[in-house]
Amino acid sequence: MSLDSSQVTDLFVIGGGINGCGIARDAAGRGLKVTLAEMNDLASATSSASTKLFHGGLRYLEFFEFRLVREALIERETLLRAMPHISWPMRFVLPYHPDMRFDSETPTSRLLSTVMPWMRGRRPAWLIRLGLFLYDNLGGRKILPGTSSLNLRSAPEGTPLQDKFETAYEYSDCWVEDSRLVVLNARDAEARGAKIMVRTEVLSAKRVNDLWQVTIRDRESGKTEAVWAKMLINAGGPWVGDIIQTKIHVNSREGVRLVRGSHIVTPRLFDHDKCYFFQGEDGRIIFAIPYEQDFTLIGTTDQDHSDPFEAPVCTEAEQDYLCAFASKYFKKPVTRADVVWAYSGVRPLYDDGASSATAATRDYTLKVDAAGGAPVLNVFGGKITTYRRLAESALEKVGEHFPDLAGPWTAGVSLPGGDFPVDGVPKLIRQVLADYPFLTEFWARRLIRAYGTEVWDVLGPAKIHTDLGEEFGATLTEVELLWLMEKEYARTADDVVWRRNKLGLRLNPEQIGRIDDWLAQRLSDTRAYRTV
Repeated sequence: MSLDSSQVTDLFVIGGGINGCGIARDAAGRGLKVTLAEMNDLASATSSASTKLFHGGLRYLEFFEFRLVREALIERETLLRAMPHISWPMRFVLPYHPDMRFDSETPTSRLLSTVMPWMRGRRPAWLIRLGLFLYDNLGGRKILPGTSSLNLRSAPEGTPLQDKFETAYEYSDCWVEDSRLVVLNARDAEARGAKIMVRTEVLSAKRVNDLWQVTIRDRESGKTEAVWAKMLINAGGPWVGDIIQTKIHVNSREGVRLVRGSHIVTPRLFDHDKCYFFQGEDGRIIFAIPYEQDFTLIGTTDQDHSDPFEAPVCTEAEQDYLCAFASKYFKKPVTRADVVWAYSGVRPLYDDGASSATAATRDYTLKVDAAGGAPVLNVFGGKITTYRRLAESALEKVGEHFPDLAGPWTAGVSLPGGDFPVDGVPKLIRQVLADYPFLTEFWARRLIRAYGTEVWDVLGPAKIHTDLGEEFGATLTEVELLWLMEKEYARTADDVVWRRNKLGLRLNPEQIGRIDDWLAQRLSDTRAYRTV
């Protein structure tokens, strides 16, 4: 068999979540020929179902995960500079009461119960202050402000909380639009030469001489073809283990632990733009986060999930748990009747043998198998905050098989639409309102937060709102839908209203159905044109 170089890709990436797209972007930017296949939509699984935070992971300090926390804290500000439209600083309020008790099995809790048994599950204020001191200083902050104390009796952050909470600590972390982060990485990878294929299933992969022969199937057309690659990247997320066992058939001692994290969304529960960090008696924590201007996001849970092919659902029991947890802090109880949307995702954590889902490490593990010829890199675990560093670490291992590979480059390089200062969103909103005076404040803010400086490319020369074509509701118009289809790989209404944005919270089923019809017709017309 003879293949010329044009028929062989350097890297074939399986999986269009944040790790797969991050690796594809980094590799393409170093000059490698990259092909990525995602069996569904980009970010259709774990990467659109996170708590949507760039954070170091304050609670991971209790597990002595200092390297992971430090790396994540450093990354917060690196990522903020690269994507100030879809990520922004947020202050977190941690209410404290001296009688709070916790049933926790963290290393810190076990140590505390040994040396201070009289505490009986209480978490002393000095321990929280120590943790926040480490959190402030491990990552070398330059943009984000440090920890401060709040008097909840007088501060507005205390208004929605129960009267027993008199003191709180306030620290910094960051918000991120998780699924948009994935799409922007894919777009940037494609701009640098990568081939991005959505709704393309990998049926099998086998080593032939020193190459991988990857058989793929287009799930829309049914067409099957073979792709040849020098190296395989298994970034299948929850399916990483299944890919190892049933697709590529390699031996691996590493395993993945699937942990389901569920969230609920309610109408807005408080009037400020800060997030609450609540500690539970069971040793877990949840966040209550301002969401999509008019809502509050509450999560997350940690439950083992046995089957990656079983769609994760936020169960009634998990909804009750989150409502009860939040109600121990808020004056007005949160009930199931308040829930307007719930979602759940499966975290593919590296199986380190931890006793519980909560204790399982959030760190990542990268393993290369080259025993049978062409190498494969299997990606286990990881968290959204460290996706760029994970990609760099993956390319270090890839570089062992591509000796002339260029060095790291992604730190400080903005994603599409992110080429403006971290504090530049208000200025952009004013500018877009001046250039398109028919926009409302909500509309302008939504567009800037989604597209950044590319808003002008999306809206084009429009002078009045009817220049934007058909209106689908909640400020979504035909020109934006066309952008999402042509530039951002959207194929269905779910792609649009739950992953490219969250307008599903504001649209009714008839409006969403109309979006589906429009996309289906436009895609049909496009395919017909291509066959002529």
